[in-house]
Amino acid sequence: MLPRTEKLNQWTSEKKCLKLVDNLNRKHFTAVYCATAGDAAKYILTQAATARTVGFGGSLSVADLELTADLAGQGKEILNHGFPNLSPEQRQDIMRRQQTCDLFLTGANAVTLDGCLVNIDGNGNRVAAMIYGPAKVIVVVGRNKIVEGDISAAIRRIKDKSAPPNAMRLNKQTPCAVSGFCSDCDSPQRICHVTTIIDSKPSSTDLHVLVVNEDMGL
Repeated sequence: MLPRTEKLNQWTSEKKCLKLVDNLNRKHFTAVYCATAGDAAKYILTQAATARTVGFGGSLSVADLELTADLAGQGKEILNHGFPNLSPEQRQDIMRRQQTCDLFLTGANAVTLDGCLVNIDGNGNRVAAMIYGPAKVIVVVGRNKIVEGDISAAIRRIKDKSAPPNAMRLNKQTPCAVSGFCSDCDSPQRICHVTTIIDSKPSSTDLHVLVVNEDMGL
């Protein structure tokens, strides 16, 4: 049984997740509330039934679901540029093929409570595939990514909480990878090059957003 404080916090975050789902659906996304990460994994595996190629956008939220073995076991071709021992040319080829895969899986850096998906990318491959190209896109959003403020608050969340640990994780030679704080640097290895705001569902993209009542990703 959950401690009383944790139970109350769970209830509060559930209400916030459900409100976000309502707002996303009003913006014509296919938004689904998932009580747990396991529920999100089950949803993705169901949606992947007819997919032949599945792209992974480099999301820790998706990686933590550990779907690769199940999808590969179903005969899917896995397009993951994060696999080890790939040459730069192989990575680029995979990222290009992700743009036209049957199913693209990714996370979001921040989502405003009124239903805007906000992301900052280094290469732009992830955000490009979220907007147009794949037959279906599924975005996994943990409750920790929900921002109650506006777009500027979402960008601030990304710069404060997402970019520094991601730069460190990717072994980038940037000030934030050392200090843990964004300095809006001009480093050659800066990972903050492309900022996108998806205000509502792109016209030609079957975009699903799974809002999970657990902390997921950075």
